[in-house]
Amino acid sequence: MPPSTRWRRSWPTLLAYASVVVLLAYALFPVFWMVSTAVKPTNEIRTADPTFIPTQLSGEHFALVLWKSNFLVYVRNSLLVATTVTAATLVVSTLAGYSFSRFQRLPGITAAGVGMIVGQLVPGVLLVVPLYITMKNLGLLDSLWSLILTYTTFSVPLSTLMLKGFFDQVPVEVEEAAELDGCPSWQVVWRIALPLAVPGLMTTALYAFVQSWNEFLFGYTFISQDDLRTLTPGLADFIGIWTVDWGALMAAASLAVLPVTVAYLYLQRYLISGIATGATKG
Repeated sequence: MPPSTRWRRSWPTLLAYASVVVLLAYALFPVFWMVSTAVKPTNEIRTADPTFIPTQLSGEHFALVLWKSNFLVYVRNSLLVATTVTAATLVVSTLAGYSFSRFQRLPGITAAGVGMIVGQLVPGVLLVVPLYITMKNLGLLDSLWSLILTYTTFSVPLSTLMLKGFFDQVPVEVEEAAELDGCPSWQVVWRIALPLAVPGLMTTALYAFVQSWNEFLFGYTFISQDDLRTLTPGLADFIGIWTVDWGALMAAASLAVLPVTVAYLYLQRYLISGIATGATKG
């Protein structure tokens, strides 16, 4: 094959790889800068000529965050909220998604699905005041239950639609065969449908967890007591009125992304499989 022909065939691949490298560098640069700032000593941060690579490493900011602030309290609250929201979302969305998939011809199912989609189009900032008044009337302000109820409400619609797509991939004939063999209806869902929809369940769980872990607006609005704040609003405590402790803020942010990063790395095979399955119609 002549060199010119090989080049004409390979240059689109090279261009694609170059584009991926550029986009990856653009996306990861803030993360690298965050970690670099977290491990710099204070005198290297507060300088008119900052450097990307620190000349010396320092753990003073991590020590401040871990032992001299309420960071661990914020982590505990966020874990409690995020895990509860994830569990509640999985239970409700699994039952609703299965119902939407298997009984989609019943009256009102299509309207309910459209309602869920329309509800997702409403920006959360427009609902802050109504939800604040609701939580106040229920006596749930300064309570983690206000965040759990709010996050679950926002996670369930999209999670239901996601799981409906996964349950659509489970052949109905498999469930009918199990019922003919004497398997009760509820065990058909538990033993047949759910194991086949594991990638979808993992994708939904990761979505609900990340949404709850990263949310700021409602957590900052509903919770005023420092010992009840979740992680993302708690990071705002490192921002003072006149100055910002950039080293501690970046150290706290670096630690805050670790659980989500570990979850992505551990569940990436389920996530990729789930996206591929949910994007196809069998």
